[in-house]
Amino acid sequence: MRLTSDFWVSALMRRVNGGGGFAYLARRGSAEAGAIFIKLRKAGGAYDLYGPAPQIAYDTGKPDERVFTRIGQDLPEWEADEKLRGEARFDPDLWLVEIEGYAGEEELFAVVEL
Repeated sequence: MRLTSDFWVSALMRRVNGGGGFAYLARRGSAEAGAIFIKLRKAGGAYDLYGPAPQIAYDTGKPDERVFTRIGQDLPEWEADEKLRGEARFDPDLWLVEIEGYAGEEELFAVVEL
């Protein structure tokens, strides 16, 4: 059974905030199945963006696990925000979690390279 978006986002934010970072819910989407996007501020001030991976990227052994793909890397904030505005026009039910200051960012969520 796949966790609801609401539950998954809450768990992510608790993990980041409990690990010394700061996670902020910038946009709340559909509680049950809204797509989740993550805007990660890196130490140098640039941003990486992550969004839901396409279905082909999911592991058949773990079909209920959420998997993300990087949709932007080392972006200035204005460019990251512009990409997210485009995603929101396409999917008004999306979630956006902004994260900064978390040292273990590579381990927060499953990422696949496409």
